[in-house]
Amino acid sequence: MSIEFRNVTLGALKSFRAVAPSGVIIGVIGEKGSGVSELLKLAGGAVQPEQGEITAGPQRRLVSLGEPLNLAPGDVIVLDQALATQDAVVRARTLTGLDRLRRAGSTIFLGSNETGLLERLCDEIWWIDSGELAAKGDPKETLLKYGRHVAERIRAWGETIPPRLAPSFRRGDGRSEIISIETLGADGKPTIVWKSGEMVSARAEVRFHEAVDNPVLGLMIRTQIGFEVYGTNTELERVKIGPRKAGETAVVTFSFLCDLCPNAYTLTLASHDPDGTAHDWLDDAIAVTVTDERYTAGVANLHAKVTVEIPQPTGELSA
Repeated sequence: MSIEFRNVTLGALKSFRAVAPSGVIIGVIGEKGSGVSELLKLAGGAVQPEQGEITAGPQRRLVSLGEPLNLAPGDVIVLDQALATQDAVVRARTLTGLDRLRRAGSTIFLGSNETGLLERLCDEIWWIDSGELAAKGDPKETLLKYGRHVAERIRAWGETIPPRLAPSFRRGDGRSEIISIETLGADGKPTIVWKSGEMVSARAEVRFHEAVDNPVLGLMIRTQIGFEVYGTNTELERVKIGPRKAGETAVVTFSFLCDLCPNAYTLTLASHDPDGTAHDWLDDAIAVTVTDERYTAGVANLHAKVTVEIPQPTGELSA
């Protein structure tokens, strides 16, 4: 049996309206405090709305995180993060059970932060934002909209956090000193979060305590486990910094397309001579996070363009 929410108000939900048909699995996503928790509790019959009305069959059930997975038949069955701590065997059995319930006509709500699971299993996705239905419909399209929203939110948060200069190891003879490092987004604003595919920059200010004829500044990007992703320096890029006198400073900016997959990375900056003799070498000096509106695996985001061709049948073979 279907379930209908008519101008329902509870907590973050304000005059919420939506209809879920029978025989479907609906994934529910949204940020903490958006109203997802209230919606799932209402759908499962665990609470009553402060205002409004819910029309549904009498057999409604809510299964929350840590509770036994009860997959007995029902009109509306709600799983709120109930698969998050389950092993692979239990998950497989549960997914088979949910499909059986769907075929029998149950309306199933699945609250989860696992977008891959939602896209694979659900017939429809509801995205709840600030107590309202921000989007609903095709899982792939709705999750893409949600992913874009999340990426923008993370990026906005990254602009409020100053980079923390905390190298894992620092060495050098002290002839120069890297006194500041900034990471910038495409808009030129400081941020510790880069968006995959945008033009970004790493900017370092170097103060020279002694005269240096030909200083070189180098950059290395690594994953959190130390895999070297990309490295270059001013000598390789044919950019001259020196000669520099004692007391002088120089600001060097490396700009590049951030064709990286979503992950956490570190930046190593080093001031040194052309032969590698270090003035000030900061291993894993600052951390940055790369975000994207969709999942990609690995390190390099190659932004592949995929095409499909379906060959036309050439006819049946004669006997």
